[in-house]
Amino acid sequence: MTEPMISMNQIEKSYQMGENMVHALDHVSLTINDGDFLSIVGPSGSGKSTLMHMMGCLDKPDSGEYVLGGSHIDRLKDRDLAVIRNQKIGFIFQNFNLLGKLTAVENVELPLLYRGIKAKERRARALVCLEQVGLRERAGHLPSQLSGGQQQRVAIARALSGEPQILLADEPTGALDSRTSGEIMDLLTALNEKGRTIILITHDLHVARKARRTVSIRDGRLWEGEHI
Repeated sequence: MTEPMISMNQIEKSYQMGENMVHALDHVSLTINDGDFLSIVGPSGSGKSTLMHMMGCLDKPDSGEYVLGGSHIDRLKDRDLAVIRNQKIGFIFQNFNLLGKLTAVENVELPLLYRGIKAKERRARALVCLEQVGLRERAGHLPSQLSGGQQQRVAIARALSGEPQILLADEPTGALDSRTSGEIMDLLTALNEKGRTIILITHDLHVARKARRTVSIRDGRLWEGEHI
């Protein structure tokens, strides 16, 4: 039997906020298989950002077990988590997080630069990724010369460049109008149909329903399906 891509078991995470202890994740258990397209939907303050940070190896649980691609994340040191983030996870953000002084292709190359890949191979791989998102002809453009939808496509190409096991998209349509949001979701759906595992964090049920599977989070607790 194939092991799941992600296995979370009884994950807990709390933060001290002034005099109050906030239980951001409350005994969260979740399994995600290779090739899944999962949306995690919840309102502001529900715990979805904490869950995203946990899944993206940006934080570790207070208790519980998190296994990603065979690695026990809850047992790793910070430097090992950095390696996991660079090699196994492609991040897509609401506000694109592109560097304004770099061209589209240079932005896409960044994860490969951090891996120490040589310039010629970096450029070739980055152009292939821009081709995948329909923007090869804009490779030499700066972010300021691109629309919001085009910038998000560049951000998706950047996430793809390291050939990650998982694309983790945090409100990827949050800064876009409804038509452009639809185009980005169509692109993510197409990538999933080609075998990419995609985890989508959103507060928007319309966007969440584009995924093949939805879980809801509220007050740090997780339910399968729409329960917000």
